[in-house]
Amino acid sequence: MDAAFPLDRAHRDDARLTALLARERPRLTAFVRRRVAELADVEDIVQDTLAELVAAERLLEPIGQVAGWLLRVARNRIVDRYRARARELPALPAEPAASGEEAAAPLERVAASDGDPEAAYGREALGTELLAALAALPAAQREVFIAHEFEGISFRALAAASGVPVSTLLGRKHAAVRALRHRLRDLHADLDH
Repeated sequence: MDAAFPLDRAHRDDARLTALLARERPRLTAFVRRRVAELADVEDIVQDTLAELVAAERLLEPIGQVAGWLLRVARNRIVDRYRARARELPALPAEPAASGEEAAAPLERVAASDGDPEAAYGREALGTELLAALAALPAAQREVFIAHEFEGISFRALAAASGVPVSTLLGRKHAAVRALRHRLRDLHADLDH
């Protein structure tokens, strides 16, 4: 009789965990899909997140709000993936900014802190989401946006260096701005409240 109790308990725990995974997977997948363009990456991130939940459950780590915990873990996985990809991006031709100083890196410029913890959190969240949003852009749009906005390279200089017409570069930047606005509007609304 004593041997049956642990098996029954393990079976109930597995059944509870299976039900939890089935309940949370669609919402988690939708959350990741809104932030990641590649479907294979979406599935990898969802699997990694769910595997971490299973590991936490097996180690009996207390998780108060499972849905919130899953979204936080997934967001961290997304950011980690985009940061890894950002390190792999090819460097754009550097040109000094108009003032003669080197242009600041995007995240450094966004995340500068003035001592206000709330403002620092907002800037950190914006910087993280901006990196993720930039990494999600098509390469041609991302390169034009970064070169023009963060490195201060003119469209004329970009056109001369790449052989791409200025009008095409303008179109790529416009598409990038629209995509970034769309992607960051929810964060903007959250930070305003």
